[in-house]
Amino acid sequence: MTGYSIESHGDIKYISFDIIAGTGMVSHAFTTRLGGVSSGPYSSLNLAMHVGDFQQAVLDNRKMACRALGADLGDMVCGQQVHKNRVHVVTEADRGRGARDYPGAIPETDALVTDRPGILLSSYYADCVPILILDPVKRAIGLIHAGWKGTVAGIAGAALETMGTVFGADPGDCLAAIAPAIGPCCYEVDQPVISAVAGGGFDPSLFTSPAGTGRWKLDLPGINRAILSGAGVKSIAETGLCTSCRPDLFFSYRGQSGKCGRMASLMVLK
Repeated sequence: MTGYSIESHGDIKYISFDIIAGTGMVSHAFTTRLGGVSSGPYSSLNLAMHVGDFQQAVLDNRKMACRALGADLGDMVCGQQVHKNRVHVVTEADRGRGARDYPGAIPETDALVTDRPGILLSSYYADCVPILILDPVKRAIGLIHAGWKGTVAGIAGAALETMGTVFGADPGDCLAAIAPAIGPCCYEVDQPVISAVAGGGFDPSLFTSPAGTGRWKLDLPGINRAILSGAGVKSIAETGLCTSCRPDLFFSYRGQSGKCGRMASLMVLK
């Protein structure tokens, strides 16, 4: 399932998904790299604090992104992403954590979920798979950061399970969007990664193509799509855009040899 648009707010350009926007329940975005004040490899809308960019530039960028969604910086919640499968249930007590500095972010957290209106969840990317979840029945949302380690550790399933346990969310009611990530066109991996994929319960032959001796191209968004579908999610939107292929729109950790800014997925319940 597809359906997205590239929206503008001032100089900022960001992706909006039709199935989520159509509910009218949330404001959401997956940002591009365009429209900010950062320079060099972080040019220009870098939203991450931990990559070496000037802190004030990141704060200015975050304020612009918040304004695009009608939110304030003080409403933002961030996690310190570590490529694991820990899910944090965000409450009012978390409002503002990590918004202005990296040490203040929620430790070791790759998925944030909440049912509290007005709290802006945020998650950061430069090739890993961003997943946005909305349950319009229970009025709950989640953001999932899925690199290959988090993917094989089941981060997407863990987030859905937590939303079910805490909010009563049914995956069959949930709307999911997979935002731009590095695609199977560009994501080349070695045998240890393939072994980890198999160890996570996935058939590598379904998600890989040969790329030379001991090398494969891996469809990481495809694995996450299969996880969501297998958990019962029926409505899954995607862009099909590869972050490595589109340096005009996105930061790419691989494409920029590890020195780059980060896009963000952002979502807030109205």
